[in-house]
Amino acid sequence: MAGTADLAESFLLATEKAAIAAAKWRGRGEGKLADGAAVEAMRAVFDDVPFDGRVAIGEGERDDAPMLWIGEPLGNRQDDPGALRIDIAVDPLECTNHCAKDSPNAIAVLAAAPRGTLLHAPDCYMDKIAGPAELCGRLSLEADVSYNIEEAASALDKPIRDILAVVMDRPRHENLIKELRELDVRIRLIGDGDVSAALDAANPESEVDLLMGVGAAPEGVITATALRGLGAHFEGKLVFRNEGHRERAEEMIDGDIERIWQRNDLCMSDDSIFVASGVCSGYLPGVNFSNGHAEVHSEIIDVKKRNRTQTSRSYPI
Repeated sequence: MAGTADLAESFLLATEKAAIAAAKWRGRGEGKLADGAAVEAMRAVFDDVPFDGRVAIGEGERDDAPMLWIGEPLGNRQDDPGALRIDIAVDPLECTNHCAKDSPNAIAVLAAAPRGTLLHAPDCYMDKIAGPAELCGRLSLEADVSYNIEEAASALDKPIRDILAVVMDRPRHENLIKELRELDVRIRLIGDGDVSAALDAANPESEVDLLMGVGAAPEGVITATALRGLGAHFEGKLVFRNEGHRERAEEMIDGDIERIWQRNDLCMSDDSIFVASGVCSGYLPGVNFSNGHAEVHSEIIDVKKRNRTQTSRSYPI
């Protein structure tokens, strides 16, 4: 039976083309133009994908994007009863500011899963906590910071002062950072890029132990898909900065919008994949332009197979 992974080649092409388009704007201080180029390039690929697709969570509201808006139909087999019906969570340029500055970890990224199995929510914010498989069942967004740090130290068998937590450097995290400092936890502050940071935290070979704090909800759903494939810990809770987002969430989500979403609540199917392509070097090498070609490095996580593969392909430009 055909499944989401059968379209992996098309989804990979979508992130590759978005990465190339964004990389042409690296270091030029034009984050919105880079994001717009990535959106257009990714959307163009979806026009030719043989599926009945839908954007479950993505661009549009926060970035004023005219494409890949929540609920937008994708693919060339709309309303075909024999087509795969798939939802997409998408960020054509994760780390827009990093691309503008040519800083690490800008990527083009998406998650795909059967219709109705990815959280379908407004483009709002999400409080997140992520870490390696050892932390599954040990951490909770309902608990305070000190409890989660103590549990992480116990599960990972290391002193609290050796725990390394990644937090986005934002005013909203002032209290979180203060609490972590008081606990003598090591903190790595990042400007953007909590998808890459969560993948770092999920990797048992990385020095990063935890991702904590509030980031964007689309990236939360994408991250949950990747971490489901890695068997790692992830929880999220929607954060509403205005009543418009809250009202839309109440319309779109069946149930309690204030709930804690477990990893498998945000991505409910093993028939799902995560795909990312590097724009600026970091988690993945950035696009390399040379001799009239663009070389793109990518990663695919097949959730069903628990398989993580990296690839490199070159395109004429």
